[in-house]
Amino acid sequence: MNIKSFGVPGERPGPSVRPRADGDVEECVRVLSEVHRLDGYPLNWPDRPGEWLSGGPLLGSWVADLDGRLAGHVGLTPAGEGDLAPTLWSERNGTTRAMAAVVGRLFVAPWARGHRIGALLIGRAAEEARRRGLHPVLDVVTSDTAAAALYERLGWELMATVEQQWSPHQTVAVHCYAAPS
Repeated sequence: MNIKSFGVPGERPGPSVRPRADGDVEECVRVLSEVHRLDGYPLNWPDRPGEWLSGGPLLGSWVADLDGRLAGHVGLTPAGEGDLAPTLWSERNGTTRAMAAVVGRLFVAPWARGHRIGALLIGRAAEEARRRGLHPVLDVVTSDTAAAALYERLGWELMATVEQQWSPHQTVAVHCYAAPS
C-alpha cells in the first residue's frame, strides 16, 4: 500500500510512504547520520547503522519520499526482550506482550520537516500493527521532546516514564506510549 498526501492542483506533490527496499538502506543511514548530528537520535550511534535499521525480526519498515528524495523512515517489530512499552501495555490490558508491536527507528530528514512525514510514517506502522491484530506501542528517550510532542499530538497515551538499563554503564529515562485504541 502506498499512502500519499494530496495537495492543491498545481502544487508540488506531497510526501508518500512506501515499503523500504533493500536499496534504500544506504540512503536511510545517510539521513540517519544527519538526524544524529542535529538531534542526537539515536542517542548512541550504532556500530553498524544499516544493521541497526534492518536487523532483528521486522514486521515491516517504510520510508517516506518527498520531492524525489528519501525523507524519513519507520520500522515495526514484535515486542523484544528489553522493550518496556509492550509490558506496560499488556499489564494494563490483561493480555500478553506478544499482542503488542513496537514502532521504532523513526526519523525524518531535517530538510523535510514540517510536511507531516513523521505522522504519515507512524500512521503506516500503526496500520500494519493493527492489520496483524497487534496494538502499536513505542518508547522514546525523555530528552527527545519533539518526538514526544508528536506522539501526544497524534493521540498516543503516555503510559509511564521509566528508567531503562541500556548497558552496564548507561541508564536512560524513556517515555512509554501506546497508540489510541
